[in-house]
Amino acid sequence: MKIEANGITINYQIDGADGGRSEAPWLVFSNSLATSTAMWDEQAAALKDSFRVLRYDQRGHGGTDAPSGRYPFDTLLADALGLLDALAIDKAHFAGLSMGGATALGLAERHPERLASVIVCDSPCQSTPQSSQQWEDRITVAQQQGIEALVEPTIARWFPAETVAKNPPYLDKVRAMIRATPVNGFIGCAAALAAHDYAAAVATVKCPALFLVGEKDGPAPAMRKLNEKLPGSRYVEIPGAGHIANMDRPVEFTRAVRDFLLGA
Repeated sequence: MKIEANGITINYQIDGADGGRSEAPWLVFSNSLATSTAMWDEQAAALKDSFRVLRYDQRGHGGTDAPSGRYPFDTLLADALGLLDALAIDKAHFAGLSMGGATALGLAERHPERLASVIVCDSPCQSTPQSSQQWEDRITVAQQQGIEALVEPTIARWFPAETVAKNPPYLDKVRAMIRATPVNGFIGCAAALAAHDYAAAVATVKCPALFLVGEKDGPAPAMRKLNEKLPGSRYVEIPGAGHIANMDRPVEFTRAVRDFLLGA
């Protein structure tokens, strides 16, 4: 389904709103860079009986518009807020992974009245001089060589070496999502990731918060620090999982989300 919000057309999907469960709480999932709503297939299937699950493609991804130019990260926050407004959702649990995790934390800081809880997955929620340069390098690759040149390097970063060597079927699903990402969308969102910082204000978050990360994902140490800086927040590390932890270890990931939400 598509809807106009914040000046663009946003693609979204709702699961679990049928069967007399219109009073069920909303749970929003926000995707990482170079993926789409499809990254959340297993979570939506597992949680739709308890929640109205809203997935959407961030700006420049999947079926959502991909304007040219560099996107300020605050624009990604405004897109999410605009989608909630357009769908008349007053309050929701909000979960996001990587780029989506930073989106989630930014919303919790800037618009606390709209979030029942926040789940930040596999995201340090800030750029560093080193990571900013890496994003600029990837932008150059996308501009000069196209998305295909980024597929295998991205897989190698996102998943543990032993997982890549085994090449389970879900890696091809991820490869397909990366390939389908518009160059404009990759460049715009990579630019957002090169210049953002929601980690600095993490202590201002008032709603229940879960920091969820794969054991073998690079941001794990940074996310432990986020948890330490936010009193009362929860931290869960998923054994053996890499960056796209929800696809790497879907059962364990979904269990952590469900356990947190039932207590939130």
